[in-house]
Amino acid sequence: MIILKIIKIASNTRYSGLKNIFTHKSSIKNSLCGDKIKIELVVNKTKINSMRYEVQSCILCEASASLIAKKMKNYSLKNLKKDIKKLKDNIKNNKFNNFYKFKEYKDLVTKDNTNRINCVTLPLDALLKALKQ
Repeated sequence: MIILKIIKIASNTRYSGLKNIFTHKSSIKNSLCGDKIKIELVVNKTKINSMRYEVQSCILCEASASLIAKKMKNYSLKNLKKDIKKLKDNIKNNKFNNFYKFKEYKDLVTKDNTNRINCVTLPLDALLKALKQ
């Protein structure tokens, strides 16, 4: 049942495909499994207007990229880094009880795939890397 949810999330490709329209971009590779992601962001002074991504990865990374790209549309920069850090902590500890902003990530993290946490967090790391530039 959970694999069907992951497939459904990953199949939402609305934000997939780079358009070479960006103010920030990054590319990152998971050294453990070989997953790769490239992202493009359009950012103004206070928010992320859009995020696009391209992956060569497993379904967990693809689903995570789809979720974060959807969430980033018009996302305020004010609390972004703190929210992403909190999300990464929740993913690593598999505790989503009080963090409703990213509750959809709960479907990507199960006791059966705890060894694949880096696949789920790779798009988050790419997002933070792009914003540092």
